[in-house]
Amino acid sequence: MSAPSSGRSAGLALAALGVVYGDIGTSPLYTMKEVFAGAHHPVPISPENILGILSLILWSLLVVVALKYVLFVMRADNKGEGGIMALMALVLGSVRNGGNAGLLMLLGLFGAALFYGDSVITPAISVLSAVEGLEIATPAFKPYIIPISLTVLLALFVMQKHGTSQVGKLFGPVMVLWFATLAVMGAVNIAATPAVVAAVDPRHALAFFAANPLLGYFSLGAAVLALTGGEALYADMGHFGRRPVQLAWFGLVLPALVLNYFGQGALLLADPTGIENPFYRMAPEWALYPLVALATLATVIASQAVISGAYSITRQAIQLGYAPRMDVQQTSQREIGQIYLPGVNWALLVAVAALILGFGSSSNLAAAYGIAVTGTMVITTLLAYVVVRRIWGWSLLPSLAVAGTFLAVDLAYFSANLVKVMEGGWFPLVLGAGIFVLMTTWKRGRQLLHDRLAGDSLPLKEFIDSIGDGTVPTVPGTAVFLTPTPATTPHALLHSIKHFKCLHERIVIVSVQIFDVPYVPEIDRVEVRKLGDSIWSVSVQYGFKDEPDIPAALVLCAEVGLQIELMDTSFFLGRETLFPRLGSGMALWREKLFIAMFRNADSAAGYFHLPPNRVVELGTQIVL
Repeated sequence: MSAPSSGRSAGLALAALGVVYGDIGTSPLYTMKEVFAGAHHPVPISPENILGILSLILWSLLVVVALKYVLFVMRADNKGEGGIMALMALVLGSVRNGGNAGLLMLLGLFGAALFYGDSVITPAISVLSAVEGLEIATPAFKPYIIPISLTVLLALFVMQKHGTSQVGKLFGPVMVLWFATLAVMGAVNIAATPAVVAAVDPRHALAFFAANPLLGYFSLGAAVLALTGGEALYADMGHFGRRPVQLAWFGLVLPALVLNYFGQGALLLADPTGIENPFYRMAPEWALYPLVALATLATVIASQAVISGAYSITRQAIQLGYAPRMDVQQTSQREIGQIYLPGVNWALLVAVAALILGFGSSSNLAAAYGIAVTGTMVITTLLAYVVVRRIWGWSLLPSLAVAGTFLAVDLAYFSANLVKVMEGGWFPLVLGAGIFVLMTTWKRGRQLLHDRLAGDSLPLKEFIDSIGDGTVPTVPGTAVFLTPTPATTPHALLHSIKHFKCLHERIVIVSVQIFDVPYVPEIDRVEVRKLGDSIWSVSVQYGFKDEPDIPAALVLCAEVGLQIELMDTSFFLGRETLFPRLGSGMALWREKLFIAMFRNADSAAGYFHLPPNRVVELGTQIVL
């Protein structure tokens, strides 16, 4: 590789540390404590159990994160983009005419819904764990742990509207310092108790399970906390590319994590009372306050990653038709991926604050964490199997061998977390189920509305023929009508003639298509057809990560002969008022839910960046 390419990869790897690895990088704050001192099936502290758990964590990091995500799943990219929604779009594109498309869509949607659970729990448990280090300094801080945590998180969510382009430059260097600190703390403790290195041998993990089958199974529910953030590697791949993410993992993150976990194990071998908080007990007393400050900063960065992920996955869901339009604000002029969704932001803040107040400690929250993570892991593996078979063209046996191995590990962790449903695991399941219902209701409701409008529509060819005799008066200017179905006459156009008794001298019918790819090149943005002397059809094409901008797209039409002067153009939109009806093909309560979502969706004018003073809305009433 050339020197410039190597330098660029190193720079992107540094940036990836701040975005991709914050979640998994802060797991040492609470994982070992939860395994050996958690409220749910704690493992007794003994040399054999310590070595067994360390071996389990090490080999889980290697198999689940390194092999599955970094080397295998990251190859299943959708034009360079990763994440559960991008993977679902890729899979659906390969099985569009197959009988399993509906099931795979539902799997992908539920995986995306569980991601929101992760986006709520990660900030809560990470920041709480970091601030709880103050209790090690003095018990006098105990009453202030929750207020301090809430203050930190409130500042984080308030900051979102300003974007992360400026503070984001600090994320990489701060996380380098964080991982270096993890490695040094671990190495110092390993040097003091080198016997812990024996845990590298996987036989210690096997012996632990052989001696404690049931306890070993339950311990998976806590050990999985070491793997949280694995999904972020895949979801954030599009920001940096596969190679920088891999370079950061193998070059710094994995070694630092292993050293720190083994250092905590060494501490427990030498002093079992350190289980009170093994992460902070590894540090010398003079370093405690600086370490709490650094840990809090690292957890804020980890929280930023999942918050940004929630914004991204919401925009993808909107573009793919699984969520209503929302206010999407760009926070950077250069980075298209840096966006801010006010509605999502404040909903996350309320949910995070409720979690902290309701659960009260990181140990209690740990029970809620595993199900969201492992559920998404299982669904990613199932979708990746489809990619392996249908897109990569692997034969059945290799596909089953690879995906089956990963799935067996995922299911072991997932089932172990199911036993914690009553202790807090219900939260991500309830949240995920709620978001899943919202997304499927929106998708089904939009289809019903489309069918209802199509049933009352007039084919566009018939409309053009009907006005061809020139009897309808015309007025100067251009009228743009947005429609989801370019073959039919827009309802707003029919209502315009009905109310104004005339047409504009030039009519442009615009339809928007969203494709199952992240971005559509600008050269392919518009397709223009002339349908008559004064009527044009324009198809505007976007990917699910593009930002829709109809005026900008119309400017591109000049290259193919359609010159549009925006200051002499009126945009006509239909505004439907919906009413529920029994027997429409969807339960009445879901119809009412869809109508409420439809009523509160962001306006098409704002979403498509139409100039406010050039928009005319024509209303109609529709019974679903």
